[in-house]
Amino acid sequence: MPDRPVLPPPTLRLKLDHDALAMNWRALNRLSGNARAGAAVKADAYGLGVAKAVPSLRDAGARDFFVAHWSEVSEVIAHIPASQLSVLHGPVHAEDCAYARALGVRPVINSIFQARLWLDSGGGPCDLMVDTGINRLGLPLACLSDPLIARLDIDVLLSHLASADEDVAQNAEQLRRFDQACRAIPARRRSLSNSAGIALGKDYAFDLTRPGLSLYGGIPRSELLAEIGQVARLEAAIIQRRDLSAGDSVGYNATFTAARAMHAGVVSLGYADGFLRCWSDRGLLRSNGRELPLLGRVSMDMVVVDLTEAPDLAEGDWLEVPYHLPDAAAVSGLSQYELLTILGQRFRRG
Repeated sequence: MPDRPVLPPPTLRLKLDHDALAMNWRALNRLSGNARAGAAVKADAYGLGVAKAVPSLRDAGARDFFVAHWSEVSEVIAHIPASQLSVLHGPVHAEDCAYARALGVRPVINSIFQARLWLDSGGGPCDLMVDTGINRLGLPLACLSDPLIARLDIDVLLSHLASADEDVAQNAEQLRRFDQACRAIPARRRSLSNSAGIALGKDYAFDLTRPGLSLYGGIPRSELLAEIGQVARLEAAIIQRRDLSAGDSVGYNATFTAARAMHAGVVSLGYADGFLRCWSDRGLLRSNGRELPLLGRVSMDMVVVDLTEAPDLAEGDWLEVPYHLPDAAAVSGLSQYELLTILGQRFRRG
């Protein structure tokens, strides 16, 4: 069997700044006060890659990790002890319980149904999510006194803030309801705050915080601006230079027409990579500080940029995709969460 040829160099790169990731966790851990910060690493570490992100978070000091799906477990526990991982969606089938017990990860129980399923399978350490007002997953407060809940061996009692990125009365109301749950249900540890919740102050911290977005460079509240650094740095290569004449149009539906002769570059980046059409005619790429506006619509695999400010650029040269998350959200109209989790698999992650 002949050796496979070596994969050629990529035309898309996603550089994960491991130092920034570690510093973000340390900042969030410090801001958590007497609580300890965990790490949400669901959705492939918010799109940046579990295999790259989890070791950096582990080495920075994180000891509590959270995923949503059972399918995410095996890749995460390749880098941490299974006992440090919780699965937020909990068991829906008996097979989920058997899988959790075989590996030693903790299911997060969200309902009476899940509590019964876990106990019928043999029980053991678990976490419990209570709903304090977001009305997604979580045990209703009316069920706190159910006998099945009293039988659970609960490590972490959790809830989730719905509007921590805003200064609204719902935050204080959820805090009041979570205090009520904490008085009713024995647990080794308690956890309420996500990234934005950490910025609400010590009253929301309890024993364990669960940052996600801000680990990866997201800034949901202004209090975090000076604390959180950019983690994801995207680059795309020029794959063709073009000379446009006055009157030439660019891309689907000819939404851009050149008013003069100009140089343009076709760049290996498109909506299949998570760079969606909402960037069309409003986004830009950069080269050594020079801004290169997008021309026309974003295609599946390509964008076209104006090279007026960088006439020296040629095929194979790399361009920066500006991805400071608050700024990118303001330009694109996408949330900071979406900007991360939609990034495609054609980026060579490093």
